[in-house]
Amino acid sequence: MTKSPRPIDPEAKPDDRVDNALRPEKLNDLIGQDQVKENLSILIAAARKRGEALDHVLFYGPPGLGKTTLAHVLANEMEVNVKVTAGPVIERAGDLAAILTNLRAGDVLFIDEVHRLGRAVEEVLYPAMEDFALDIIIGKGPSARSIRLKLPRFTIVGATTRLALVTAPLRARFGAVYRLDYYDLNAMQAIVTRAARMLKVEAEKDGIVEMARRARGTPRVALRLLRRVRDFAQVRADGVITKNVAKEALDLLQVDPLGLDDVDRRVLKTIIEKYNGGPVGLNTIAASISEEQDTIMDVVEPYLLQLGFLDRTPQGRVATKSAYEHLGFTYTDQGQQRLL
Repeated sequence: MTKSPRPIDPEAKPDDRVDNALRPEKLNDLIGQDQVKENLSILIAAARKRGEALDHVLFYGPPGLGKTTLAHVLANEMEVNVKVTAGPVIERAGDLAAILTNLRAGDVLFIDEVHRLGRAVEEVLYPAMEDFALDIIIGKGPSARSIRLKLPRFTIVGATTRLALVTAPLRARFGAVYRLDYYDLNAMQAIVTRAARMLKVEAEKDGIVEMARRARGTPRVALRLLRRVRDFAQVRADGVITKNVAKEALDLLQVDPLGLDDVDRRVLKTIIEKYNGGPVGLNTIAASISEEQDTIMDVVEPYLLQLGFLDRTPQGRVATKSAYEHLGFTYTDQGQQRLL
């Protein structure tokens, strides 16, 4: 079955429509994640050669690295439909049963935040993933009986930012598990260049490098910064994104040369100034800056750990020497600090 390119939902928000239009459609269009791409190309080629549905796939890693995009790419490569849902949305086993019974042979069901599926829902998902069957209980009490419905062979693509929270039985039913890592600078430059071309934004190479450098190695962040710098260039400059224009716009957005934003700096400054560099617990940090623990754990910490600005210890979070130096504090072995 040939699948047409994803339509842009007219009800979607403007930024959502932009993101959908900029998403790659095929595996060859993807930039970065070379090892994952090679593994997926083998998975796809083998499935197509056998005329079978893809094995179930689980993607994990920080938000914004392309897990949703990869699910759509897999469906496009297999020329099947993709249905999108999320763990918190599927509240009852009946909700999942309704989704599964509407799938056609080979279809891809993408479940975002798969770690947030309820226990009762997971119990229904196990036989569906393993045996392609749906067990339904009819009636109650002694007269209750079970009916098993056969399902067409389909593919579950799960995505999570918290692999540790995916239960072992569910994780074991995914035939392929891939981690998405932050993108390097060359890949980020290529992503920004491609997006600027598709958006018909005139940008010089130095301006693209400046945006790519501050995008935290995350395509979603890069596209957001590009849109905001484009706005700045149209209003405050001549519409062309140069290095200086990009720098002024990003400074105005409080995104520093390493991509740290206000929340990142507040987390580090809280650890350094209030708790002498740590160790300090996550809940204490969250309460100190009035942010949710999940936001800090899923969005802030992965990049700070990648930069080497933060250490996780059994006693709590600790700011490293590099974090002190980046924020302009002096570092001592005792964790004492003073502003330079």
